[in-house]
This record gives sequence, C-alpha cells and structure tokens, in this order.
Amino acid sequence: MPVILRDGSFRFLFFSNEGNPLEPVHIHVRKDNLIAKFWLEPNVRLAENYGFSASELNKISRTVEENKQLFIQNWNEYFNI
Repeated sequence: MPVILRDGSFRFLFFSNEGNPLEPVHIHVRKDNLIAKFWLEPNVRLAENYGFSASELNKISRTVEENKQLFIQNWNEYFNI
C-alpha cells in the first residue's frame, strides 16, 4: 500500500491490488481508523467515507485537488499505465 503523501495525520495512498480489472484512478485517505476514497477523474469527487466529519472531508478534498496530478502520476507509474 504505497503512501503517496502525508499531510498532518492524513495519509494519502492506494492499495497494491486495486481490483481486477483495475478500478479507475482514485486515492484513499486514512487517519487512524477512518478512511475515505476519492475518484480523481474526470473530476475529484468523494466515492466512500467511513467516519470523517464534513469539515475533515472539505480539508481532504482540497488536498486531493491540490495534489491530483501527483496522485495520477504515481498511480500510472505504479500500475504501468
């Protein structure tokens, strides 16, 4: 599970096995036992949320938007796309 970015207590990552066939590009966010998933294309949008508050999701969403290209680049390199 490659961690692409750390921002405070948030870890932005994807899993080594993202489905077969491979799911569309996305990023998972973890903090303690909380997790969320954001689709990255065509636009950043929340896919799943397990425990984050609305204010935390707003902060996370901004970070995902700001780092979208970094996440996509790492995804493509990792999965040889």
